[in-house]
Amino acid sequence: MGSRRKARECALQMLFAADVAEMPADDVVRSYWAELGESDLDDTAREFATRLAARTLSNLELLDERIRSRAEHWRISRMAVVDRNILRLAVYEFLYEPTPRTVAINEALEIARRFSTYEATQFINGILDAIKRDLDEQQPQKNVQPESEDAD
Repeated sequence: MGSRRKARECALQMLFAADVAEMPADDVVRSYWAELGESDLDDTAREFATRLAARTLSNLELLDERIRSRAEHWRISRMAVVDRNILRLAVYEFLYEPTPRTVAINEALEIARRFSTYEATQFINGILDAIKRDLDEQQPQKNVQPESEDAD
């Protein structure tokens, strides 16, 4: 597994902890790396995971609104904790990271296959694909290079 995928999984675990324990981002990040964090992650991957988690948490309202706009008949609070945080993480990457949106979707789906159910993977794919289409119409990504195989 690539270091960026592992970093995304770490970020998901931090988001899950923040969601369940209702802890501030700084406390979650500090606690995660002190108690649970992956010791084999290099500094770049660790910084990526921390940035993803902290900035996703600081933009929850906006991210949830994007998700809500495409999650027909689903309230965010009724979604499985893992699923809503996978969605939040991917939508954060859509909006604020240079990651190609298709890569962000693929990464979210791989993580969902590991941490959630088959049905949830389809649900996540449908919502992310719809949000991607909305964003591609509003603000197409320009000059975005695919992530290298080594980094992922």
